[in-house]
Amino acid sequence: MESLQVTRLMSCKLSANISHKACSFRPSRQLGFSSLSRRSFQNGKLTVARSDITENGGGFGGLDDSSNSNSIEEEDDDEEEEEKNGLMLGLDRDDCGSVIALQLIPPSGEVAIDSHQDEAADTKGEDEGIEEEKGGEEEIRSRVTYNIVFVTAEAAPYSKTGGLGDVCGSLPGVLAGRGHRVMVVSPRYLNGTSADKNFTGAYDVDRRIKVPCFGGEQEVAFFHEYKKGVDWVFVDHPSYHRPGNLYGDSHGAFGDNQFRFTLLCHAACEAPLVLPLGGYTYGEKCLFLVNDWHAGLVPVLLASKYRPFGIYKDARSILVIHNLAHQGVEPAASYKNLGLPSEWYGALEWVFPTWARTHALDTGEAVNILKGAIVTADRILTVSKGYAWEITTVEGGYGLNELLSSRRIVLNGIVNGIDVTEWDPSSDEHVSFHYSADDLSGKARCKTALQQELGLPIRPECPLIGFIGRLDYQKGIDLIRWAIPELMEDNVQFVMLGSGDPLYEDWMRAAEKTYRDKFRGWVGFNVPISHRITAGCDILLMPSRFEPCGLNQLYAMRYGTVPVVHTTGGLRDTVENFNPYAGDGSGEGTGWTFSPLTKESMLEALRTAIMTYRDHKSTWEALMRRGMQRDFTWETAAIHYEQVFEWACIDPPYIT
Repeated sequence: MESLQVTRLMSCKLSANISHKACSFRPSRQLGFSSLSRRSFQNGKLTVARSDITENGGGFGGLDDSSNSNSIEEEDDDEEEEEKNGLMLGLDRDDCGSVIALQLIPPSGEVAIDSHQDEAADTKGEDEGIEEEKGGEEEIRSRVTYNIVFVTAEAAPYSKTGGLGDVCGSLPGVLAGRGHRVMVVSPRYLNGTSADKNFTGAYDVDRRIKVPCFGGEQEVAFFHEYKKGVDWVFVDHPSYHRPGNLYGDSHGAFGDNQFRFTLLCHAACEAPLVLPLGGYTYGEKCLFLVNDWHAGLVPVLLASKYRPFGIYKDARSILVIHNLAHQGVEPAASYKNLGLPSEWYGALEWVFPTWARTHALDTGEAVNILKGAIVTADRILTVSKGYAWEITTVEGGYGLNELLSSRRIVLNGIVNGIDVTEWDPSSDEHVSFHYSADDLSGKARCKTALQQELGLPIRPECPLIGFIGRLDYQKGIDLIRWAIPELMEDNVQFVMLGSGDPLYEDWMRAAEKTYRDKFRGWVGFNVPISHRITAGCDILLMPSRFEPCGLNQLYAMRYGTVPVVHTTGGLRDTVENFNPYAGDGSGEGTGWTFSPLTKESMLEALRTAIMTYRDHKSTWEALMRRGMQRDFTWETAAIHYEQVFEWACIDPPYIT
């Protein structure tokens, strides 16, 4: 899983008094070799001497003061001088006296330890020295890279219905840019619309596999496109070719979704073994990032179908939970269709509580694919730290809270990033006026343009509040509906963009007729309009009941639009509540958070924000600038993902 590149090999005489078992060597990143400067390697010589400096008793076990120290010898007249200027090698021991680490100690006695991102050293020849670049001190670094396989039901721009598509469309490219080999496996959806053109760049790799599931062998094909350093692999099967969206149509969810995503999981496990992408396969040493229940069978297949036969024994699986509410639950009788050994039924077994059963004779027995992934994955991630905690509670665990609590030691949260190229107020192609944290003048002009486009009275002094999202219970639309009559009594304007529950769509249309000069509702979704609302509004409201991560509040802060959010999940992690008394009176925070989730609590937070906008202009501008300066890039998220990759590879597979 990890590779260590050595820039120079040097011979060393090893004292017979040192046991080989006593010394353990780590990559230079852990030892701190990367911080050693050019001065420490003059003429390519490294002197190793006995040291008594380290805290746990430095020095080599078995050597007394009269013993010979170990050194790398150079036949040179200046050997003694070089040895004085060399580095000393010390051993760290635990309380039992066992050697646990090596340390390089400069002549000053300070241990040279640093943590850096590992970079491969570029060596042009055996006799070339280490050269300085731009007067600085070049570092010798090791580099750890991985073969990463994303398995997902959607990946933008090829397929997308929400945040899952954004993550799996953006993160792979950033990881590839950091030196990893990255493959994304998702279905090749064809629904007879203009979206089909997204797959025109992918070609048939002429590989067919037979997937043993659902009472027979299903043949699937693979299409491939190499783009932005990523291998985009699309699983092709007739079940992905139908009208509607990715998961259903106007009549509801497709009845064969379990079949469709079982094929995806089996194909994803075979892809690294059979597809010669770029001339060679990914092989067995892979990190599988499986996203939500659609890819949940991958860690189960690795544990039950491959590792017992010596395949993928060095692979690891990381489950990424984007929304725990969707778990892939089907009747227990469908287990035999999944292509899993019968003895693995317990991993997916699920029993509904009595109150959730349909009738008195219903036993509640089912299979839960996401539960199987939680049981077998090596590590578990969510898309924010707050959500990682919430899913271990009764309120947020959807019946899996106890299981997730039992695996809390491998459960982490990483906040999603955003595409700062697409979402950039200084260059956004969808807005008429551009601005930045240094020059906010374009923000007011964007507001005027939005009011004009929506037919609202052009009033720069009037706070403009926005909402963008699905019109459903999760997003707290019912609270907005109840609060609008009171809110419209104030001197504000409100604009909403979204689609979903027909009840709320009809309410938006009715509210627009009732409050003609104050309210606008756009039923549907439109990307350019979402950018213009984000740029033109003063406040973005997000009263979500739960929000695993949330992206709109990140977009809003990027555009200087102050968020007012319910304290939950990723909203809690990303929006810092405004405190006017902190920072020596200059204030801190990027928005307002409220709790509990009630109409009164939401209105109180909104009214505080409105009052601040009207009466404290300098404070409001400081709020805007702090939000615009926050770092929510995918590059930052990728660094955290790499840490989880390292943790996953330290231990053996969770299920062997």
